[in-house]
Order: sequence, then structure tokens, then C-alpha cells
Amino acid sequence: MDAVPPPGTLAAAAPELDPDLDADPDAYEGDAEGSELPPDRFLDRERSWLAFNERVLELAEDPAIPLLERANFLAIFASNLDEFFMVRVAGLKRRIATGVATRSASGYQPREVLQQVWDRSRELMLRHAACFRQGVLPGLAAEGVELIRWPELTEQEQSRLFTLFRQRIYPVLTPLAVDPAHPFPYISGLSLNLAVVVRNPVSGEEHFARVKVPPLLSRFLEASPQRYVPLEDVIAAHLEELFPGMEVLATHLFRVTRNQDLEVEEDDAENLLQALEKELMRRRFGPPVRLEVEEDMAPEVLDRLVRELKISAAEVHRLPGPLDLTGLFGIAALDRPELRFPKFVAGPHPDLAEAGAGSAAVPDVFAALRERDVLLHHPYDSFSTSVQAFLEQAAEDPDVLAIKQTLYRTSGDSPIVHALIDAANFGKQVLVLVEIKARFDEQANIKWARALEDAGCHVVYGLVGLKTHCKLSLVVRREGDALRRYAHVGTGNYHPNTARLYEDLGLLTADPQVGADLSDLFNQLSGYSRRTTYRRLLVAPRSLREGLVRRIAAEAEHRRAGRPAYVRIKVNSIVDEAVIDALYRAARAGVRVDVWVRGICAVRPGVAGLSENIRVRSVLGRFLEHSRIFAFGNGGDPEVWIGSADLMHRNLDRRIETLVRVADPGHRASLVALLEAGMSETADSWLLGPDGEWRRRGTDGDGAPLPNVQERLIAARRRGRGPALN
Repeated sequence: MDAVPPPGTLAAAAPELDPDLDADPDAYEGDAEGSELPPDRFLDRERSWLAFNERVLELAEDPAIPLLERANFLAIFASNLDEFFMVRVAGLKRRIATGVATRSASGYQPREVLQQVWDRSRELMLRHAACFRQGVLPGLAAEGVELIRWPELTEQEQSRLFTLFRQRIYPVLTPLAVDPAHPFPYISGLSLNLAVVVRNPVSGEEHFARVKVPPLLSRFLEASPQRYVPLEDVIAAHLEELFPGMEVLATHLFRVTRNQDLEVEEDDAENLLQALEKELMRRRFGPPVRLEVEEDMAPEVLDRLVRELKISAAEVHRLPGPLDLTGLFGIAALDRPELRFPKFVAGPHPDLAEAGAGSAAVPDVFAALRERDVLLHHPYDSFSTSVQAFLEQAAEDPDVLAIKQTLYRTSGDSPIVHALIDAANFGKQVLVLVEIKARFDEQANIKWARALEDAGCHVVYGLVGLKTHCKLSLVVRREGDALRRYAHVGTGNYHPNTARLYEDLGLLTADPQVGADLSDLFNQLSGYSRRTTYRRLLVAPRSLREGLVRRIAAEAEHRRAGRPAYVRIKVNSIVDEAVIDALYRAARAGVRVDVWVRGICAVRPGVAGLSENIRVRSVLGRFLEHSRIFAFGNGGDPEVWIGSADLMHRNLDRRIETLVRVADPGHRASLVALLEAGMSETADSWLLGPDGEWRRRGTDGDGAPLPNVQERLIAARRRGRGPALN
């Protein structure tokens, strides 16, 4: 894992941030049907995102959570905020500068939103630093894990670190002077840097220099067992080695966040790969959007940085050191199990274990799917013995003729990719749709695309102008004189590592309708098909929004006719105005609407005359809640869908997304029960009020901690109660 992990790799990580830079993503012109609804019915998107990250911070502040997990949440908060500035703040600034920004759906002017973001971010960053210094730091010290500064080291520790400096740090340092002969150096995004002021003892003249803290070295160095010091402290203590003969007057740490958005021209699909590689190089040099400095930085040094970086005073954040607490990921990974959540290891899904003649055997996935559909719930159900086994067996099975696969994100040494390469080597037809525009995974996906091509796989990059975000596998197998199609439709990436940290759903099925739908969709993605209707799928951008809005409206009709009616939704983010307006109208008709959202939420619940029947909850915990579920009462015959789509403009208009209708009555009941558990009044969660404020309900009336839905599911699996969804 990198020092700053890519989005979507850790529990409670940020929602993906993907602004539309050609137009304001929050702009909403409304429609004729929506004219009767109040204009202030949408909560602001940027402030809702910051409220999400505040919930992550509350986990770090929670003394009931183990200390290393709290350190992990501090690192997640910092990483999330980095991405927020790199993407959302950068995009907002660009839209303002180019004049395309308009009033948002929540009614705020873009400049007003930007100022609110700066002010609120500063408050949260100071609170984040206080949590580290006043809560987690002394707590870890009490458990024998000390994060200290250079003056607190013993002489023996300092001597040991000096040896380390000479051997491993000094050779990679490059001091850069700033004077008329040496222009101010380029400062790479998210790098830690020392601003150094030195004086020539002969002339008395003072000089400015910059020293970059090497990003490939550990952020915190172990001075002695369980005692760690920041890398920049070690460098600062030995600057005389870098500036021999000069007097070091001052050193100050600073960090720059840059615009990391991509602008790729897709007019020529054949050159998309080359265009993206070129843009990735350009992204390194995006304009600054934030400057973090230690609070004791000298005014003249700060003035120089502001001037040279061409950054405004509002974008400067003075913080207590140390900066960049994403480095706490390394501390959180220490081998101190008593300071972490109790270990949980996923088991095989019982239906697949039976097909393997025992829990220790490798399941025969195809035999299991000929008997029944299998509904998977990760991380409670093992990914390796289900989805991974499905593709590995398909690669080796001589009766399998073809495999078709989408890849949005995967792991560094991906068994999924290796299975696809093996399948091609065995002579099977392998089609892989690699989304090379997956944010911050572009370089890795380019590498995998080339490896797959070299192995003889047919690799395509999707449709021009659209990201392919759906999670699909299709296997075509010869069985006797006929062909049978086996499919997997999921809510999460084909990523074995994150499958242990992300909560996701997947449907393994041999249902002919799903197989036919996936065949049609893959033909559209790889060829020129223009199919817009499917048997058991809703597909964006053609039919997904319209399909959901129509079903929400149908619930209102069921309610008026006295039939059972409800809408229950679980997503990462919900900002799409058309869907939200449909929910408001259904709620006005008396339909109970439950929304379980992890991140951004523009729904304003509990407003008299508008949304009294809408409840909104958020659950954060050791796993990142990532699945998407859409359930409808449907007059007493519940209809449930799962898939890859969040309710955002980018998902519904600018991505290929899929939802699959769950056919098995038992699976539908399990999913409805899961939604009810997440909305339970006796579960730890955050409740959204009509004022847009989130309030945690973490204890019962007697002050005892409430378990969240994740803890209940873990407990059920440990008791051997069968599938996680049961």
C-alpha cells in the first residue's frame, strides 16, 4: 500500500470524487413536475462531503475504538481530505476561473461554496490535529507505542539514526538553493518539504533552500523498539551535512496539494491510451490548491512560499506538526493485535462449501450454480473461494470457451488478471474491458491492459465519453451439445485485497436471462450494438435513472391503492435531483422512504410537508460500506436490485453502470432484512436532520454502546449461522 493510498482501498475511505469540469455538477434546472417542490430541498454537495469526513474523524475521536484503529481513521481522514482538495476543490476553482460555474442545486453561489469549504476544512484539519496530539498520541504512548520528536530521543537513538541518515537518507537528498541563478523549484503535489534558511558566516548573507523529504522512505522511523520519529525530523537534525560551512538558521515543514484532475480528449478512441498517458504526465504539474505549513513558520518564509507558489491566503493552512498524517497508515499496521479490532477471517459461502464437499475443499462453482443462484456478501463471504475461484476454474476448465470481464480497479498482483491471462494461454476467447480512466488507478490499469494484450486477450477501453464502472463477468461453457452461460454481477471491484475491507454484494448465477443480458451488454461495449432494454438489468446511461424513477413513482400508486409500499435504498452517495424529487413525491404520498448512505447526501429528510416520511442513516465502521441496493415494496411482491451505480450525475449520465434484479425470494428477503438492520433504531449509526447536520446515535438510553450492523454480521458468522445474508 502506498504512503497515500489510492481512493477506495480502506475502510471508511472517501466516496470517489469525480466532478464534471465542463459544467457545474450541482447545476439543476429542475423540471415541470418538480416546480411544486420547495427550492431549498437539496443539501449542498461539498458540505455534505465534509460532513462525511467529519464522521470518519468522529471514529478517530471515539475512545471505545482500539487505538491503532483510531490512528488508521486519522490517516483515512487525511487521505480523504487530500483527494477532496485535489479533485473537488480544484474542479470548483477551475469552473469559477473559466466562468462555467453556476448556482448549485442547493442554491449557493460557487464562490460562496468555495469559501465555506475553505473555512470548514480548516476547522476540521485543526480538530484532526488535536485528536492526534491530545487523544491518539498519548493513548499510544500509554500502550508503549511512542511517536516522538528529535529532542526527545536518547543519545543512543540519535546516534543510531545518524548512521541510518548517512547510509540510507543522505544519498537520496537533493538540496535546492533559491537565488538569482537558481529559480524556485517545482514542488510536487503531496510531497513533504523543508524550507531551510541558511547564512554564509563569511558574508553574513542569508539564503533560502528547499529539501524534499524522500517519499519512498518510511514516514516514521523506528529509533528503538516501539519508538518512532518523523523522517523530516531526522533530516532537519542533520542539515549541516547538506549545507557544509553554512549556518542553519531555521527549518520549516510545508506541503502543497495540487489539482489532480484529468482532461483527456476522447475524440479518437484509438489514441485514448496514449492521450491518457500524456495527461498523467501533465497532471503532476497541476496548479496548487492548498498549502499546509507548520504553525510556527516564520512570516517571511511563508510570504516567499505564497508568492512563489502563486497561492491565495485563503488556501494557506497553519497546522500543528507533524504535517501529513497519512503516514499513520504505517503505525496503524503495527503488529499489536490487542490494539486493533478482533481479527475476522471470512469463510466460504455455505452453498459453495457444499459444492466443494467440505469447507476446506475448493468449491466446484459451476456445479453449485447449476443448482441455485448464490448471493455473496463480502467481506463476510470469502472472495477467494467465490468470485476468484469462479474465474480461476473458468480459466482451467477445458469446456469453457470464452470469458468476458470488466476491470475498473484490481490489486497489484492480481489473481483475477492472472486467471484471464491463463485462460488466453489455454486458447480460450477472452475479452477484457479495462477502464483506464479509473481515477488514480490509471497507470496500474494501463499496465494490466498491456499485459493482457500481450497474452492474447482482446482488450477494449469501453465507449467514448463514458467510464465503464459496472462489475461483470461472463463465462460461456460447453455442456453436452449446448452452451450454458454463467455470470457474476457485483457491486465492488475485482480486487482481492479490498474485498477483505469493503462491504459488497455479488450475484453468481447461471440464469439464462442474466447470461443473455450480459452477452448483449458486452457486445455493446466491444462493438456497435445500441441495445437499450434488457431482461433483468437496468443499464446507465440509457435506462437506469428512468427505471428507478418509474419504480419509485409506482410505490406512490401502490400506497394510494392501499397496497404495501416502501422504498429502501443503500448507496455510497445520492445527489441526483431527479431521483431525489421522485423520493420526495413518494414520501408526500405516504410511502416510507429509507436511505442508507455512506458519503454525500443531498436529500433533506424530516421537512414538514415534504419529507416527513424519509429517514437517512449512515454507517461507518471497520469495513467500508460499498454495496448498492434498491428495494421496493411493489404492492406486496418485493422487487430488489443490486449493482454498481450510485445516485450521482456521473454514474447515471457518464458511466456504464448496471443493476441486476434479484430473482430468488430468499435472497430478496435477506437483502430487505439487511436494509432494515442498517436503519434500526438499536444500531450504531449517524442520523441526518432536516438542517443537514449528522448526529451520531452510538449508545442506548443507559449509555451502553450500540453495535453497528457490521458487528452484528460478524457475530452471526462467528456463531456459524450460515450465509452472512440469511
